[in-house]
Amino acid sequence: MVPRYARPAMTAIWEPEARYRIWFEIEAHAAVKMGEMGTVPVSAGKALWDWWATSPRIDVAAIDAIEAVTKHDVIAFLDWVAQQVGPEARFMHQGMTSSDVLDTTLNVQLVKAADILLEDLDALLAAIKRRAEEHKYTPTIGRSHGIHAEPVTFGLKLAEAYAEFARCRTRLVFAREEIATCAISGAVGTFANTDPAVEQYVADQLGLGIEPVSTQVIPRDRHAMFFAVLGVIASSIERLAVEVRHLQRTEVLEAEEYFSPGQKGSSAMPHKRNPVLTENLTGLARVVRSAVVPAMENVALWHERDISHSSVERFIGPDATITLDFALARLTGVIDKLLIYPARMQKNLDRMGGLVHSQRVLLALTQAGLTRDESYRLVQRNAMKVWESDGQLSLLELLKADPEVAAALPAEVIEDKFNLDYHFKHVDTIFARVFG
Repeated sequence: MVPRYARPAMTAIWEPEARYRIWFEIEAHAAVKMGEMGTVPVSAGKALWDWWATSPRIDVAAIDAIEAVTKHDVIAFLDWVAQQVGPEARFMHQGMTSSDVLDTTLNVQLVKAADILLEDLDALLAAIKRRAEEHKYTPTIGRSHGIHAEPVTFGLKLAEAYAEFARCRTRLVFAREEIATCAISGAVGTFANTDPAVEQYVADQLGLGIEPVSTQVIPRDRHAMFFAVLGVIASSIERLAVEVRHLQRTEVLEAEEYFSPGQKGSSAMPHKRNPVLTENLTGLARVVRSAVVPAMENVALWHERDISHSSVERFIGPDATITLDFALARLTGVIDKLLIYPARMQKNLDRMGGLVHSQRVLLALTQAGLTRDESYRLVQRNAMKVWESDGQLSLLELLKADPEVAAALPAEVIEDKFNLDYHFKHVDTIFARVFG
């Protein structure tokens, strides 16, 4: 985790003290249920929660010092708690194994992280929707292969992004639900030394479901899916960021990141206004996606368990969620303050001499009785003249002056095919599909 790209709420989930607090809750809830069942004295759970009620400070350094000797993090934690609570603490962890604590804790953390990410997505969706409605009918050129194609509106560009992030949100809700499981099943997952009722009780207290069959670990296909969803969200962030970067290029300049007073774009060239935020988002998306393959490789563990996944998850859990949280918030800010230039959009629409209307003329010629191949030839030969003139010639005037085209289409019909509004007649329909 790099502090430069971290926000406090998400970072707090992964702090050592926060992790140890979840460990304690798991152990204490399990002790309470075991006390009810007679596995351990009722006083054990009570002693744990009585100590907890004093709002004790978790001494991370002391636990680390014990681990330096034991070489086992869960044992070190249990030893430290026992020093604080006293003799009743010896009943902690009865019939449990380390993975019961570690895996359940990781899933609690991922659920908490998902909740923050869902809030982030909601904020981003709100910003995109507001700007989409603002520019619902702002004409701009659509591009395929980076080349002018046909007119769209800037609102439609943003509506497309909204629909994509709405799908991302749906996927994350499902991933959150799938990761929200608890395993308190003991060594190799057989419940030999702990009752399934303990698992159910702990799961209920933590707001989790139970893992149907956990071997000795919670199956990592759940985690693979979770991180895969984070990777897809990151890719969607990059897609919108790249669009902004392209639109900010000097020769395009249809939209631009907000440039604040006092901001400097270059140490050498005072005129520069660079798309640094969206370039940064492209890089952050790569970091989040880098967690996906390791998460998938964690699925194949040996037999009932090994710990080849453990070191991986200590990295990717914090790094992917913290980075994605920051990226979503940054993208929301970019969209919220995005400078949009309708006049430049119109200028770019007009700069190619009407070439963007070539398809409508092609279709009109076919409807007038010409073959498609012949229609294509007639339009293309005029369009290439406009292209080679860099938009100095007018496709409309060339078509009206072309004897073969004029023989098939009256001048007023050709002129009608250059009406920009024609392309926007279904904008309302698309917006209704996207925004309801």
